[in-house]
Amino acid sequence: MVLRNESGQGSIGATALVALLGDWRGADPGGLARSLAERIRLLALDGRIPAGTRLPSERELCDRLDLSRTTVAAAYARLRDLGFARSLRGSGTQVRLPVPRLPESAPSGHEIDLSRATLPALPWLAEAAREAAEDLPSWLHTDGYDPIGLPEVRAALAHRYEERGLPTEPEQILVTLGAQHAIALVARTLLGRGDRAVIESPSYPHAFEALRLAGARLVPVPVSETAGATAGAAAEIAEVEAFEQAFRRASPAAAFLMPDFQNPTGRSLSPEARDRILAAARREGTVVVADETTAELDIDRGFAAPPLAAQGDAVLIGSAGKTLWGGLRIGWIRADRELIARLAQARVVGDLGTPILEQLLLARLLPRTADALELRREQLRAGRELLTSLLAERLPGWRVPPTPGGIATWVDLGAPLSSRLALAARSRGLVVPAGPRFGIDGAYEGRLRLPLCGDPDELRAAVGILADSWADLPGAELLGSPGARGGII
Repeated sequence: MVLRNESGQGSIGATALVALLGDWRGADPGGLARSLAERIRLLALDGRIPAGTRLPSERELCDRLDLSRTTVAAAYARLRDLGFARSLRGSGTQVRLPVPRLPESAPSGHEIDLSRATLPALPWLAEAAREAAEDLPSWLHTDGYDPIGLPEVRAALAHRYEERGLPTEPEQILVTLGAQHAIALVARTLLGRGDRAVIESPSYPHAFEALRLAGARLVPVPVSETAGATAGAAAEIAEVEAFEQAFRRASPAAAFLMPDFQNPTGRSLSPEARDRILAAARREGTVVVADETTAELDIDRGFAAPPLAAQGDAVLIGSAGKTLWGGLRIGWIRADRELIARLAQARVVGDLGTPILEQLLLARLLPRTADALELRREQLRAGRELLTSLLAERLPGWRVPPTPGGIATWVDLGAPLSSRLALAARSRGLVVPAGPRFGIDGAYEGRLRLPLCGDPDELRAAVGILADSWADLPGAELLGSPGARGGII
């Protein structure tokens, strides 16, 4: 965990860094110093150690890792040589990020980035944008500041909740600058420094960051990693019991979860599991916050689950980013009127509202939500079929779980090599987040999140790079045949 002082400078202690390092030995065939440097470099690249963070002193880290001080000093020196650290007098060694340099091996003259699971703009978005621009003059007599949301947008979003089985008034909606903004706003409104917050693990990494910035102490609950959960299944029962235990022992102020097509696992909770989690939260006075950004991205589950708040008290976070277009940068919060008022008041500390033009565009797009979801279903199904076939051909030893919906699949590599693979792939021009990016304290080294969406040619090239990078990793060749891992599931 990175701690920040009043000037905003951060530091990470030796114990916290060791937890993030995970199984770092062997990350580079050049020896311990290079392996340590490589793992710290990856932590900086994927944001787990932010730029400007002061690393532990050489003495502290060598004691904690049971290494010689010479080895740690050599690792820090290599980080400086690579441009990932600098030494400042009186400030120790600080992490930095060098100016990006395009690898010579990058396909088609650019990097392929699999860290973003995004869908292309809707075919009718350009026409809707022109219509929204024509609507704008009717708002030019106002000051343009809108901290809550345009009335017609809030009404349209409320109507959408009605269609999904949840009666909602426009006054229960606050329009935000995307789902991440909504998560951060809810976190800093509900949580005080030192409050406990339950969160799934693995989960969306920027949710971890938002809760930590709000001062929360995170209480992770392991996700069952069973996509399309069946009520009563052993994995789901274990997950629900873990939630109940976390509520009982920690008495958290809030709990953040994704009930449908969880990112990154794709897991969905059954109605019975939702009931038990909501009941446990209610007993402890915990506010449940449900991230629904992927809730309607059903591929073949065969039904649309109602919003979590239809089964009990819950704050809902939604977004246009996954269903309509990521560039729209609009999200929303559904809550009771009292909390909406608190959120609107807290919002002005960070921003003064959502742009009018983008809201007018959203108002034009919302009536065609059903058309958008049908198109997204087709795109995600095609992406899933392409990805699974490519992995079956090039990486038959990896296990690909059933993925009935959502934006990504949570691949089982069969070995704790995710961080090494991510570094090797980056050197070939592919950006892919390592499994630990989605966990806390270095977990999920055996997993990799791969998106179901994106340009087909880029996806083919990406899997090719992954296969080549995997083949170069020490020990990975033992897992390369279908017989060794049982193929694709």
